[in-house]
Amino acid sequence: MNAGPGFKFLALLGVLVLLLSACIGPAATPAPSTSASDVTTDVRLVATEFKYDPAIVRVPVGKDITITLENKGAIEHDLHIAAFNIHLVPKPGQTVKATFRADKPGTYDFECTIPGHKEAGMKGQLVVVGEGQVQAQPQPAAAPVPPGTGFLPMPAVAPPVNRSEPALVKVELEAKEVTAYLADGIAYTFWTYNGTVPGPMIRVRQGDTVELTFKNAPDSKVTHSIDLHAVTGPGGGARVTQVAPGQSATFRFKALNPGVYVYHCATPMVAHHISSGMYGLIVVEPEGGYPKVDREYYVMQGDLYLAGNRDEKGLRSISIEKLLDERPDYVVFNGRVGALTGDNALKAKVGETVRVFFGVGGPNLTSSFHVIGEIFDRVYPEGATEPIYNVQTTLVPAGGATIVDFKVDYPGTYVLVDHSLGRLEKGAAAQLVVEGPPDPAIFEVVKAGQGSGGH
Repeated sequence: MNAGPGFKFLALLGVLVLLLSACIGPAATPAPSTSASDVTTDVRLVATEFKYDPAIVRVPVGKDITITLENKGAIEHDLHIAAFNIHLVPKPGQTVKATFRADKPGTYDFECTIPGHKEAGMKGQLVVVGEGQVQAQPQPAAAPVPPGTGFLPMPAVAPPVNRSEPALVKVELEAKEVTAYLADGIAYTFWTYNGTVPGPMIRVRQGDTVELTFKNAPDSKVTHSIDLHAVTGPGGGARVTQVAPGQSATFRFKALNPGVYVYHCATPMVAHHISSGMYGLIVVEPEGGYPKVDREYYVMQGDLYLAGNRDEKGLRSISIEKLLDERPDYVVFNGRVGALTGDNALKAKVGETVRVFFGVGGPNLTSSFHVIGEIFDRVYPEGATEPIYNVQTTLVPAGGATIVDFKVDYPGTYVLVDHSLGRLEKGAAAQLVVEGPPDPAIFEVVKAGQGSGGH
């Protein structure tokens, strides 16, 4: 029997709550859920991940109403009742209240305005006992693109460590919410580390002690955090880096295991933060480093989910429904369509060796990473220490990474793809432009077909 959307939502919601507990510690147990309150002038709401209890509140018309919101969740929540200009913002563990009068009977919506929380279930209704009903107004899928909007800069590949002894390495990352173009005429407010998607590559040596300071920009709208898969410790660091706007946190960890690892935000809704751009790679080199190559590149794949029609122009917002159903509008390398094509293509010369550090932020899709017209000489599957050889396509899971090495023997433009090729139409393509003399012993055109293409 196929599970319907409601079942999928409840299942994923359960997973998110478990992930929250693992990453940022146990939350207070919520009171049993009730469908609606009795008619009262003393309304008491409890907010947890991700619901209000009760979700339907009944109050009498023409009376002074006191509404109390207790946040029993582990993260920030708020309560917004637009019809009565009520906005309560308790921090985790806090209780706040407000008083208002409902002079007109009807049904009024309330919601959490933290991005993604409403869509995850944090919404309800205030019923003012009497006749009439107020309908919620539909929200447009797109807004005008702000003047001056451009593209996010590309993150650089970090250089090899070139050290024979462990050291203390200090790393500073800042969560920044930046509006930029995702595709032609389509903008999105990305959530980033240091203003790039993916975030900066962190590169250390096995045995190093890493001191990581994580900041959240003062103009951020929500809490952000970081979970590094290279960390042995609570939540990969996420438990101690739930940082509100304008705040910071610092922790240290020892890089015990060599490999290439994903890092990402682990603030609920976790998938929302990751899809919006909060992911990157940390490379832990083995003692002695990796074999030397001529060129190294940094590429990560992510999937994005937009409210409305896929190609609608303007400033777009996320669709939590599509996110939970795993129906991405765009699958991209390095944050946008065409980020690594044309003038921004990767470059090499015939006879050089190329290394690609490739990761999948996700949050949902696995990648079948492939370079059309090349064979990987070495692949470190899922970032493993030992390589395998002569690989055509390597599977990289969401939240996973790999290293691929290959020598370029013939000039031309080689396309990096996810070989689930429907995603090519959604933006999953990059280019490697190789210059140099052709070698007919390797490849020779005897007679070209009309409209030749493909592999």
